Amino acid sequence: MSDAHAESGKKRDEDSEEGLDFSPFWGIEKGAVLQEARCFNESQLDARRCQQVITKLLYLSNQGDSFTKVEATEVFFAVTKLFQSSDSNLRRMVYLIIKEICPSADEVIIVTSSLMKDMNSKIDLYRSNAIRVLCNITDAGLLGQIERYLKQAVVDKNATVSSAALVSGHHLLQVNSEIVKRWSNEVQEAMTSKNPLVQYHALGLLHRIKQNDRLAVSKLVTQLSRSPMRSSLAQCLVIRYVAQVIQDSKADAVSGGRPFFDFLESCLRHKSEMVIFEAARVIIELNEVTARELQPAVTVLQLFLSSSKPILRFAAIRALNKVAMNNPSSITTCNEDMESMISDQNRSIATLAITTLLKTGNESSIDRLMKQISTFMSDIQDEFKVVVVEAIQELCLKFPHKHRILMNFLSNVLREEGGFEYKKAIVDCILCLVKKIPDATEAGLTHLSEFIEDCEFTYLSSQVLHLLGELGPSTADPGKYIRYIYNRVILENATIRASAVCALASFGSCSVALRARVSILLQRCLYDNDDEVRDRAAFFLSALRKSSSETDSHRNDDASTYLLAPLELSLQKYLQETVDSAFDVGAVSQLENDNASHPDMHATSVDRTLPNTSSSSECDLRESENVIMSRPEFMSYGPIFKTCHAVELTEAETEYKVTCTKHIFKEHVVFHFKCSNTIEDQILENVSVVMEIIEGTEAFAEVLTVPLGTMPLGQFGSTFVSYERAQGLYPVAKMSCTLKFTSKEIDPSSGEAESEGYEDEYTLEDIDVILTDFVNGNQLSAFRKVWDALPAEDEKVDEYSLGSRDSLDEALEAVLGILGLHACEGSELIPTSARSHTTLLSGFFVGDHSVLVQLNMGMGSSNSVAMKLVVRADQPHIAEMFHTLVSEA
Repeated sequence: MSDAHAESGKKRDEDSEEGLDFSPFWGIEKGAVLQEARCFNESQLDARRCQQVITKLLYLSNQGDSFTKVEATEVFFAVTKLFQSSDSNLRRMVYLIIKEICPSADEVIIVTSSLMKDMNSKIDLYRSNAIRVLCNITDAGLLGQIERYLKQAVVDKNATVSSAALVSGHHLLQVNSEIVKRWSNEVQEAMTSKNPLVQYHALGLLHRIKQNDRLAVSKLVTQLSRSPMRSSLAQCLVIRYVAQVIQDSKADAVSGGRPFFDFLESCLRHKSEMVIFEAARVIIELNEVTARELQPAVTVLQLFLSSSKPILRFAAIRALNKVAMNNPSSITTCNEDMESMISDQNRSIATLAITTLLKTGNESSIDRLMKQISTFMSDIQDEFKVVVVEAIQELCLKFPHKHRILMNFLSNVLREEGGFEYKKAIVDCILCLVKKIPDATEAGLTHLSEFIEDCEFTYLSSQVLHLLGELGPSTADPGKYIRYIYNRVILENATIRASAVCALASFGSCSVALRARVSILLQRCLYDNDDEVRDRAAFFLSALRKSSSETDSHRNDDASTYLLAPLELSLQKYLQETVDSAFDVGAVSQLENDNASHPDMHATSVDRTLPNTSSSSECDLRESENVIMSRPEFMSYGPIFKTCHAVELTEAETEYKVTCTKHIFKEHVVFHFKCSNTIEDQILENVSVVMEIIEGTEAFAEVLTVPLGTMPLGQFGSTFVSYERAQGLYPVAKMSCTLKFTSKEIDPSSGEAESEGYEDEYTLEDIDVILTDFVNGNQLSAFRKVWDALPAEDEKVDEYSLGSRDSLDEALEAVLGILGLHACEGSELIPTSARSHTTLLSGFFVGDHSVLVQLNMGMGSSNSVAMKLVVRADQPHIAEMFHTLVSEA
């Protein structure tokens, strides 16, 4: 036994040395705990052991382990036997586990009698807990039987029992609001209690009972504003209710004052600091608040700035920070107090003080402020530094003449140690200043050029190189940036080298004086190890040589007359043919004209030369979009939101070949079927595809079918089926497809089709419509701003297990394939050997609805990956759809 203890102690020491917290629940399994729960059935109960088993059950439940119906029932029946014990601690654990298991309606009756007995017990602790449990597990039918006991409990002399009944009333409003509304008299009586917590709970419940009656709420607020509450918590509630009334009412037409504003000012003189701050917070958040109305609140908050309590200082500076966003002049009197807070030991307070000063400071105080911030930045974490950088950006846009001082400060902190988010915030700040302040362009580009000399983040280096290529050639001395760019070609990875080649080419195309130097550098890039770098160098080198010739203008004009899709098809055909002649550009125009005259035969000879693949090339997608938009039947649908890759609906060796491409519109889905006949002695006429919805009948309704007139041998033709999508429903469906046509035999002697044919049909593969068909990925450069702009109250959060994975990269790739969104800000790059990572995803749902996702993944010791999915969208049902998609996958 002693050896076991020694081993346990040694293991715990090793864990602590590795920075791990020892957990008493480490390694427990649900099956083993359920076996231990058999101790509940023993004749001689061990109260301590039973408490430990219940604690383990509660831990498993809170960690996400769900109990099956049979397991939950067995545990529940075993727990009910513990009511025989008189141990108070065990009884409290019994209450907790019953609430957690939440038995079904037919099982509740078994424990109801024991709980009602405890409700009438002489032990107040039993009474209050029994009320909470009974109200948590009861249904509307049983509620009527215990209503009398609950009403008595509301006005009970014991504060614990009264509060339990009042809090239970809050929950029961969702079960049976009519019964709770009958407690109004008892709740009003509870409001006169001397206990602060009872008063607080009673006021909250009374307001919820009356919240749908504006007149009753107004009367309640008027009454409470004249007689202050004893409880500071209750008084804070009164202030919040007053704020709601002020927001819903109009100002006095004669005096222009707001109703109840005098009450808010009187609360600023309350003896409780909590009430004072709540009143000040409500005043500064009023709509269209004036400087005169702000003055008393600002004065109180200024006093809090010198408080010895950190929580008061933090609350005051955060409130003043909000005021500074819209009324910076109203808090200039607090600047001296806020400057002294820069050296506050609490870094959150110091950060808020700095950002507030940056918003309220004037042009003359910037120099002094920057000196103070310089010594402060090294002491705070990256998340606080990002806030400071954003405030500096706003200050620089406010005082553009001070851009040199602020730009130098940003350049200095950019060279210091920091993570990706911090460095990205600085780079984005400099980019913004360069684009909005013309005088800051050259200084900003110089600072960024020096930054990429030792930048460790590929995404940021590529972003800076792109900016240098975009703005560098237009500066007074563009040649000085070429050295920085070419250094990246020599020293960096393939991604950065490719970006540097593009930036060099931009200098060569925009500046004739630098073209020769750039051409020499690009020639050196032709021997790079990476294909992408070599291809880009060869392309731009050829383009620069053509730019120097006199015939460049004519060639560009001539090339611009050809569409990319027909040109690509012609080039593919030319490469597959064994001819000695040069490519004839004139054939492209002829091909386009031929296709335009036969919309149903839009890819005859060319499509036969392309290999049969399950996914369409980008050229095929564009071609299919052109066909759809040229059909008059679909012009009223609006623009195409997304075109999905084509899928094969027949086997490779069958007599008919059919592919389907889905085109997603705002309210419609058009299925484009390309059909081909491979049987030489027949021709197909009146060809159409009949679709029948197998799953998802409520989400889609067929609108029209456009048949194909004739489908000769070896040529592709098009037929279409259009569906209307029901708004707000989960857009998932499964559809069966049948090819129907009239088959006519070809006379061997004349080569013409017979006049009469016969009806025939051919069964095709089913088509699936999935949620990602209606999603387009979109890369955002300012994810946080868009995230904050979306309604937080509609945010949907859930956790999932992804099973065992070799790495987080594999897990992320699987999730990206399910969601169909794009990663933002380089967050798809996971550091080597990382055990946790956050990825930012962005996209649009059909109808231009923004969808943003924060994907938090962590890998356990057994390589099992857990994922927390946080989705925000401008429509709550869209966020719910993505969770449904993940849970079903």
